[in-house]
Amino acid sequence: MDIPAKHILQSKFSNSVLREWQCSNTEIGAHNLMYPLFIAEADDAKECVASLPNVHRIGINLLREYLEPTIKNGLKSVLLFGVLNKLPKDDHATHADSAQNPVIKAIPLLKKWYPELTIACDVCLCPYISHGHCGIIGHDKHIDNSSSCIRIAEVACSYARAGADIVAPSDMMDGRIGAIKSKLREANLISRVSVLSYSAKFQSCMYGPFRDVANSAPSFGDRRCYQLPPGSKGLAFLAAKRDVEEGCDMLMVKPGLFYLDIVKQTKDAFPEYPLFAYQVSGEYAMLFHAAANNVFDLKVAVKESLLAYRRAGVDCIITYFTPMILNDLAKAAKGTNIDDELL
Repeated sequence: MDIPAKHILQSKFSNSVLREWQCSNTEIGAHNLMYPLFIAEADDAKECVASLPNVHRIGINLLREYLEPTIKNGLKSVLLFGVLNKLPKDDHATHADSAQNPVIKAIPLLKKWYPELTIACDVCLCPYISHGHCGIIGHDKHIDNSSSCIRIAEVACSYARAGADIVAPSDMMDGRIGAIKSKLREANLISRVSVLSYSAKFQSCMYGPFRDVANSAPSFGDRRCYQLPPGSKGLAFLAAKRDVEEGCDMLMVKPGLFYLDIVKQTKDAFPEYPLFAYQVSGEYAMLFHAAANNVFDLKVAVKESLLAYRRAGVDCIITYFTPMILNDLAKAAKGTNIDDELL
């Protein structure tokens, strides 16, 4: 039976965290936070990058120890990014889903260690492709949208087969949600695996530290032809509408804080869809460094930023501050007095 992808509802509430995202309020709990993790190619790696303080590339041999304190504090979901160091990058992004891919290696381990943890995987070619762009370059030296969607759908399905609960395409190619849903249908995974669409991802100056950590900066040009212009509201609406019609399960706005009008616009237009926003690396770095220079108290500033996201309509915030927030939430739940209590 060939049910249209947008009519598949079970993939929207197939585990307890997904069900919580279907319920909106303005409080901040563990289910409102998703922790981005950079999985290093080297199994024993623990690497830091100066532009993104306290964030690491972590190898699978150290991953459990690295995550354990945050898991104990109630972590519900993670977003995985793979980082290559020695494996070759080619024009087809071969290692985006090879057996040696760090995300492919990490998913089964995380499922074994933490069966209740919801695992989302960022789906893009940029960390694995020779030129660092988010799609395949055609003979005319421009992005080949159709070939890119085919490859992105293959990668998404590989993550799903490895055990991912959510695949999250961040490439901004036209039609990739439909391609992924079709591939998941072929694999009989369409009702089990959710698709979180980076539906309104803007071309932004705020991604610099992320690209340092992920080794994903383009080697030429920029991404203005497939990431949305910062001043556009109409394109953001059309992109979300397109992804809804193609069958996505959840929507995202990225970056977050500079685009809260787009957050509200998206939530108002599609209230039945859980809405995510990414507190991107530049936002994290701004808050961290401003606090380090005594501009404000970090916990107070982070609290205000989270409330702004929730007030605008975000159901889940993807943030590098997740361990700090969950630590303070756990202390508050135990009745422990903490200085500058976050929540």
